[in-house]
Amino acid sequence: MKSTAFSIIIAGLLIGGAILLTGNKTGDTEGSRSNVTVADGKQIVEVTAGNGYSPNLTVAKADMPTVLRMETVNSFSCASALVIPKLGVRKNLPSSGTTDIDIPPQKAGSTLQGLCAMGMYNFSIKFE
Repeated sequence: MKSTAFSIIIAGLLIGGAILLTGNKTGDTEGSRSNVTVADGKQIVEVTAGNGYSPNLTVAKADMPTVLRMETVNSFSCASALVIPKLGVRKNLPSSGTTDIDIPPQKAGSTLQGLCAMGMYNFSIKFE
């Protein structure tokens, strides 16, 4: 009887955790352009790593050198363990600070995905 109740409680916590983790998806299909600036012939894409990544989708210019600027403020989640598979990038971000990652020019229509080492959180940069 006690093990059944314990199992039900654990299952409820797991389901609740899954709902909370996937509940922060905004379903943004347009993407943000407000976090992209151009300076010295490079575009800078700013993404915040905290309890996930924000914004989830960014639209950037294609065929232009890009700097991905990851900003963290008291980040202790797995989002601080950044992976960008297409570029072979694996970085542990500081709990607070800024980390710049150079991205070579990307072709129009391509999408670059970043995710945490556990695969729970992700963000995408769509190049147009």
